[in-house]
Amino acid sequence: MTVKFHRAGILSVSIEIEEITFSRALSCFPRRVPPQSHTNISFFQPPDFLLIGIPGLEAGHSWISIPFSSMYTVALTGNCLIVLAVRKTPSLHQPMYYFLSMLALSDVGLTLSTLPTTLSVLWFDYRFIGFNACLVQMFFLHSFSVLESSVLLAMSFDRFVAVSNPLCYAAVLTNNVIIKIGMATVTRATLSLFPVPFLLKRLNYCPGKIILSHSFCFHADVMKRACADITVNILYGLYVVLSTVGLDSLLIVLSYTLILHTVMGLASPKERVRALNTCVSHILAVLVFYIPVIGVSMIHRFGRHLSHLVHALVAYVYLVVPPVLNPIIYSVKSRPIREAMLRVLRKKGQG
Repeated sequence: MTVKFHRAGILSVSIEIEEITFSRALSCFPRRVPPQSHTNISFFQPPDFLLIGIPGLEAGHSWISIPFSSMYTVALTGNCLIVLAVRKTPSLHQPMYYFLSMLALSDVGLTLSTLPTTLSVLWFDYRFIGFNACLVQMFFLHSFSVLESSVLLAMSFDRFVAVSNPLCYAAVLTNNVIIKIGMATVTRATLSLFPVPFLLKRLNYCPGKIILSHSFCFHADVMKRACADITVNILYGLYVVLSTVGLDSLLIVLSYTLILHTVMGLASPKERVRALNTCVSHILAVLVFYIPVIGVSMIHRFGRHLSHLVHALVAYVYLVVPPVLNPIIYSVKSRPIREAMLRVLRKKGQG
């Protein structure tokens, strides 16, 4: 069995598993895989796809599930604590913390998108996912990824206003403006990904290509199981990547270029340091989100000699690590958030 990992942006992540015959899939999963007689029909959609865990380490999945379960627990607990802390602390009812709550909610959604199937594979070696369920998971997984990118862009705008024009900060970022920005990010993510499941559902699939490349469903991974022309899917996937994550990253860089220009214009070095310190947490969150994207693209382009395990782990890093690190970053770098989270924990303990 030869495994090749491919990743180019959010919707272009895939591992191509080649030379796995349909008869071998039948021998491993005889009850759920459609019979060989379906190969000659004119249109076929598999009732189920088969998921895989970490290539080459299948025997150790029960042990590997321990760190994965721990990371999922930290991600859900930390991000939910941030949302509760902001909600229950009146002093945190400010634009910066509202955007932080949006980031935490997008991390919760991204975590819940991959958690059920990943832990099913690692804990119980249950590898089946229905065709329609796979499309639903794929929609939410990519939607929350786009949503997180959009929220990071909104947070960079928040930092730009706070640094460049602090006296007008509250007047510019009113509650109504923040609500509109939040609705715009959700609408953008939903509309961008809404056509994707329907573009996949129209395709004719190969009965012998039902094994996916991860423990969750990616757009590029699913569309490569089709025995049809997927040009439209490729072009639309590229459009979504460029119009969301690609555009957001450029605007974030532009925002911080303007911030740096403003900071360099301050007379006092102490004021410069203080202004930059307000941006540190957001910069770290941006790096945590975008570095895995760049890393996977570089590995695909220049690291084909690397082991399949490295390719697989980088894919998990992209989806699992940012929701874990974001609450840690903000709880460490932001004293108000840290104290509010501790108050929530104390109240829960007393209750």
